[in-house]
Amino acid sequence: MKWTRIAAVLLASTVLLLAAATLFAQTSGKGAATKKAAPGKSAGAASKAKIARGEYLVTIMGCGDCHTPGTFYGDPDFSRKLSGSEIGWQGPWGVSYARNLTPDLETGIGYWKEQDIVNAIRTGQRPDGSVLLPPMPWPSFSRLTDADAHAIAAYLMSLPTVDHKVPDRVPPGQQASGSIIVFPPPSAWDAPRHPPGAPTDKK
Repeated sequence: MKWTRIAAVLLASTVLLLAAATLFAQTSGKGAATKKAAPGKSAGAASKAKIARGEYLVTIMGCGDCHTPGTFYGDPDFSRKLSGSEIGWQGPWGVSYARNLTPDLETGIGYWKEQDIVNAIRTGQRPDGSVLLPPMPWPSFSRLTDADAHAIAAYLMSLPTVDHKVPDRVPPGQQASGSIIVFPPPSAWDAPRHPPGAPTDKK
């Protein structure tokens, strides 16, 4: 009887130990699952920080000066922020217009990928191969770091869409209508030495 009682106690102790071990493993597994979810929150915070950096850069780089209506007249309309302008810029390149930079699929850059925006900012080339005409100062933006260029692209892609078709570019020699800022013929010193979109000395 004595050995039977001892065996029963040992068996009960073993069962309790196994139950405790199982409970500990389940609790540890839940903790690990919770820890694995943390990187998602970090990724979300990183995305918000990237967009905030892009907004800051777009602001200090003066993108809204040309691309937000009303800015030239001291009253930028932020409800149509970066939706393009119908004021033309006339020079040797013809007449160009500040484009709609919102992700509208029909009139903006909604079909562009983030890398397309980065390439346009830094090389002056649109996805279709056409060049960004003056007064777009892309040669200055070509010095942007990868991180800053992608931050700008992320911010533009986060903007509310605005349905606004900007007038098409007018080739040199053709007549344009509407509000036009005309650049006078350049002096010999200021005359362009490269066609629009051609490589320039970055100094």
